[in-house]
Amino acid sequence: MTRNATKSLRISHVGLRGVVGPGLTAGRVIDFASAFGTFLDAPGPVLIGRDPRASGVMIREGVAAGLMACGRDVIDLGIVSTPVIQHTIRRLGAAGGVSIGASHNNADWNALKFLGAAGVYLSTAEAGELLDIYHLRKFDFADWRGIGGMRTEIDTIDPYLDELAAVFDIAAIRSFCIVVDCCNGTSSHILQRMNRRFGTNFILINAKTEGVEFAHGPATTRATVGLQLAPLMVPLGADAGFLFDVDSDRVALAADDGTAVSEELVLPLIADYLLPRQEGKLVITNLSTTALLEEVAARHGGRVLRVPVGRQAAMDALASYRPEQIALAGEGTGAVMMPQFRFIYDGIASMLAILSMMKERGSTLSEILKSYPRFSILKGELPLLSRQIPALLAAIRERYRDGEVNATDGLRVDWPGRWFHVRVSQTEPIVRIICEQRGDPPRELYNELVEQCLAANTY
Repeated sequence: MTRNATKSLRISHVGLRGVVGPGLTAGRVIDFASAFGTFLDAPGPVLIGRDPRASGVMIREGVAAGLMACGRDVIDLGIVSTPVIQHTIRRLGAAGGVSIGASHNNADWNALKFLGAAGVYLSTAEAGELLDIYHLRKFDFADWRGIGGMRTEIDTIDPYLDELAAVFDIAAIRSFCIVVDCCNGTSSHILQRMNRRFGTNFILINAKTEGVEFAHGPATTRATVGLQLAPLMVPLGADAGFLFDVDSDRVALAADDGTAVSEELVLPLIADYLLPRQEGKLVITNLSTTALLEEVAARHGGRVLRVPVGRQAAMDALASYRPEQIALAGEGTGAVMMPQFRFIYDGIASMLAILSMMKERGSTLSEILKSYPRFSILKGELPLLSRQIPALLAAIRERYRDGEVNATDGLRVDWPGRWFHVRVSQTEPIVRIICEQRGDPPRELYNELVEQCLAANTY
């Protein structure tokens, strides 16, 4: 593999993700799908769905070929979000599923995300077994008489909405004017159907599904919210605004006063709504998520468990507790899982939870946000040279040895009211730097970390 291909492809416990062509190739797609077909034990078909990226059809064909070659029947759900795929796996009793889509990455990227029979992401042990099969190329291909078939299933959104409506009173939020930036992705199909079925007032921008030119970068960040969504709030008299990534599993916010809200506040908001409403008091999140979460949880007698970044770590933690012990799980990217939906990252469900909170409290989103203490977070990234990372982390640890150290995922160091986290991304060839402080932004600390990374020639 060339150096360029290495930089354009990430193979990890998270799955397969890369730039289509130089990194993510048809051959790798077929091999990974064959490994997944070999890995699955449960009976039943395998569901596949995709976001609207231009490369999705090519990758769908490779995934279907690999699965059918292993004797698996395939059901193609078309252009749907990962949460819809997950709900449909359970509804149809499928053996598992593959979601084709790169969520927050640009249009030249794509990815395979693997789901088990319960409709959730694989655990660390399961993902490790899948990787072993892929690398060893020990695929369980069927002979010509046992090759699987393929059919399509188009009625997936309405059953998904039925499950949402069983938890949230969607009719109660019809009085709200909500602006939604769909980022040319799967949320537009879902919200158009919701408007027709429930009479909701979602005003959609960037709603046309697009495979090549997204209206803007699909990251669910405050900066992206500020591009097109936040400026519309006051002129349209909107009660709230929501930005989805292309896959609709993450969401970011704009308040009624036109403020672009940090993506870090999605999880604390939903924790504030759910913790008083249910028995479970445990909130599971990762090391990179805002410390505001601890303060919100403490208001309701809850506690926060922090784990390494990544879906596998979250799924492993969830499996360690009884479902009734857990209030919710999520991360500071706007991705949240709720027990009512058996722990699926779902931006649409997150939006409904926040709107339900506003309705029940009779408060505007800006009023609710102003009730929280102010925390300021800075996030950055640098290109990765992996051979230098261990030495870099050791040097940073030595420099900040007066803080409380956590080295379970890169390096996190805490002081009262302040912390930082430096780690290698699982999905992109970059090093992430995150700093947070109660009150004003920790610019001095952040700049020191960036300078130390630059001095170590990390890019």
